Amino acid sequence: MIAPPWFSYERFPQLAEAYCFTYVRGLTPEQLVARLGGRPEGFTPMTLEELIETRYRHSYDIAFLGATTIGDWVFVVEPNVGLGADEGIVTPLSAGTRLVSHFRDVEGVECFYWVEDGEIRFCFIADDGYSEEVPEEVVESMRRIDSDYRHLYPSEGPAFLLAERLTGITLTPELLEGSTYLCGVIPEPR
Repeated sequence: MIAPPWFSYERFPQLAEAYCFTYVRGLTPEQLVARLGGRPEGFTPMTLEELIETRYRHSYDIAFLGATTIGDWVFVVEPNVGLGADEGIVTPLSAGTRLVSHFRDVEGVECFYWVEDGEIRFCFIADDGYSEEVPEEVVESMRRIDSDYRHLYPSEGPAFLLAERLTGITLTPELLEGSTYLCGVIPEPR
């Protein structure tokens, strides 16, 4: 399933309109928060619904996120914010590990990053398109996207397919809604 039909405005109105999902291998939510300059002790466990409701009580220029553990990965949900769309943040955040993120804002601007230990291996950035060089790990996925799904925006499926290919995690509504997230505000990036 390339374009997850469950990820719709009807089911997830505040996420489907604008979101950033980031996966970082080998970190805990607390370690991720600390790497981003936050204080883990100031973060609170929340459901997805609480995360979204709390996020919308904050100003849009505040970086409010929720992080949970999925296997060997920390999964970050940012409703209507995109730390995972900022090259200056994802590059150092990937130090010593793999990071995959995808983002869509309310204007439809999208991006996708795959970063390995500070090096961007593959990306899609808004109107610039996909990276010129396609690493072997995603060649087959890109062929599938190019032949079968070229009419789709990355957030309508290709980003989910690439993230699944690179992380081994199939994002589902049950996973999103059934997880408990460590939530709080990240200070202004330096």
